[in-house]
Amino acid sequence: MVPVDGQPWTSDPWTLTERDGRLYGRGTCDMKGFLALALAAAPVFAEADRLQRPIHLALSYDEEVGCLGAPAMIEQIAATLPRPAAVIVGEPTNMEVVHGHKGITSYYVTVTGHEAHSSLTHLGLSANMAAIELMGTLADLAAKLEREADPASPFLPRHATLTIGQINGGTAVNILARECIFVFDLRSPPGTDPEAVLAPFFAHARALDAAMKTRFPEAGVEIVRRSLTPAFAPEPDGEAERIARSLAGNNGPPRVVPYAAEAGQFQQAGFSTVICGPGSIEQAHQPDEYVERRQIERGAAFMLRLAEMLSA
Repeated sequence: MVPVDGQPWTSDPWTLTERDGRLYGRGTCDMKGFLALALAAAPVFAEADRLQRPIHLALSYDEEVGCLGAPAMIEQIAATLPRPAAVIVGEPTNMEVVHGHKGITSYYVTVTGHEAHSSLTHLGLSANMAAIELMGTLADLAAKLEREADPASPFLPRHATLTIGQINGGTAVNILARECIFVFDLRSPPGTDPEAVLAPFFAHARALDAAMKTRFPEAGVEIVRRSLTPAFAPEPDGEAERIARSLAGNNGPPRVVPYAAEAGQFQQAGFSTVICGPGSIEQAHQPDEYVERRQIERGAAFMLRLAEMLSA
């Protein structure tokens, strides 16, 4: 669940509220709108003598924290169900068909120092100061990625992006910090090897860890991978894109998105996949998140056309 803490909502984020043709509430566009549409159409899909090919609803969990829930589900789909002709992932795209997204790799970094009075730096080791060194390496890598942007890339930004999203360290201004924890993510276009991009950072972390341990054995650097979500690459003559465009309308040129989703995981398992759902990602995670009613209406028509396409 995406939190609402500290956001200036003008209505209850946990109660669906309609104003001026917009449906407000946390998750209305990302991505409860698509789930509501699919569940509302389930009675139509369930008519036993209607569908000639099955429609399966696949609901995952922990997508926001790194698409952690889908892999086990995808494994079961591949092992136990008829092979899907197409997978439609309902992330918000304004009901436009999307055939590519960036991957995301994220890490927790814990730097452990040795506490001492801040005036006696020779008797301690500040975890914050050591962490700043590592974050400087990440900042340098982020700048390098920006300089190496591919002008022909369909993504915006046109390069892999690297950001530090959380930092927490120290207990007081006059104590050398015992611990500093930060979390960063790398968002990579298809064809990028995240491990290769981050190799200079990992090398720096290993060297710093060894140097810190020579002073205080309990000190050092620990890196734990939080998520590894593959990128989603455009599929030439993809069956899923052909089907989705026929349902949504041939709505313009091929599109890609900079956010990560579960589409790359389905594609990695060998399924033809697209992303198509109501609402705009620009509204996601914001205060007063909303989806336009007309987007829901387009999504409902999409579901009914899907049932008709697969019916006798």
